[in-house]
Amino acid sequence: MTIPNRLHVHMTVNNLEESVAYYSALFGTGPTREKPSYAQWRLDNPSVNFAISTACGDSEQPGLSHLGIQVDSDDALTELNDRMQAAEQTTVEDADAICCYARSDKHWSKDPAGVTWEFFHTHEDLETFGTAQIPTETKAQKTFSSGGCC
Repeated sequence: MTIPNRLHVHMTVNNLEESVAYYSALFGTGPTREKPSYAQWRLDNPSVNFAISTACGDSEQPGLSHLGIQVDSDDALTELNDRMQAAEQTTVEDADAICCYARSDKHWSKDPAGVTWEFFHTHEDLETFGTAQIPTETKAQKTFSSGGCC
């Protein structure tokens, strides 16, 4: 089965207004969703779910928060996680997570360089940012925590 997906990039920014102006110019369009301390572009060209936020708190430095793959179904999420498990890659489940103005089922992983990856299927958009964070959990002697938000 081919997994329909969209690359996800989440950046932490210092100034949302300036960053929205910059990325709107770069992408040639304004955000698909814009909330206090958060903006998101769901683009088809390039196929990306690009999000920026200041809501992760001042402990996280500006720049890349995490990368991800957004899938279109629970089956695709299960298949992606199963593929990672079959390759003996550690993942951490984060079911029914509320963050970034959405409710999603997720799995988290770190690549060999320590970059955090989020694999997720969004079930609904919400009006609140949420409180979910990248899980701090040790499994197979790898820690999944960046101290940032989802």
